[in-house]
Amino acid sequence: MKTLFLGVTLGLAAALSFTLEEEDITGTWYVKAMVVDKDFPEDRRPRKVSPVKVTALGGGNLEATFTFMREDRCIQKKILMRKTEEPGKFSAYGGRKLIYLQELPGTDDYVFYCKDQRRGGLRYMGKLVGRNPNTNLEALEEFKKLVQHKGLSEEDIFMPLQTGSCVLEH
Repeated sequence: MKTLFLGVTLGLAAALSFTLEEEDITGTWYVKAMVVDKDFPEDRRPRKVSPVKVTALGGGNLEATFTFMREDRCIQKKILMRKTEEPGKFSAYGGRKLIYLQELPGTDDYVFYCKDQRRGGLRYMGKLVGRNPNTNLEALEEFKKLVQHKGLSEEDIFMPLQTGSCVLEH
């Protein structure tokens, strides 16, 4: 019985890993909604966001690139997401940040959920993203459920204005 259980468990883990790797998470993703924990300063919440471009680097690692405005300056951010043993889980910044990618069933949308270890405390952030800029109400409802399941408040969900990438100064 233990052998059967172990075989089924390993098979399921391999299937989940294969499914995530086979799904094409690369490309352009539009941010439709965001949530941050209550400790995240209100003035640091993005009011406008650009699409997130995800690129495969090989070995299951990904790079996420996006731009944002801060103090009237365009800033580009690139995050190297290193694949972990757990399907859908990536680490960044030397393991200080954990990023989970979760497909929302029946939609073209994903949730990018992040745990960030900063100065002795944890910060949480989630983004509902999709292949097109239109908000899918079913996906938004699933995002709200996931937010509550993760211990964040539905009241902390906000919908930033989707913009094009800002122009970088050289």
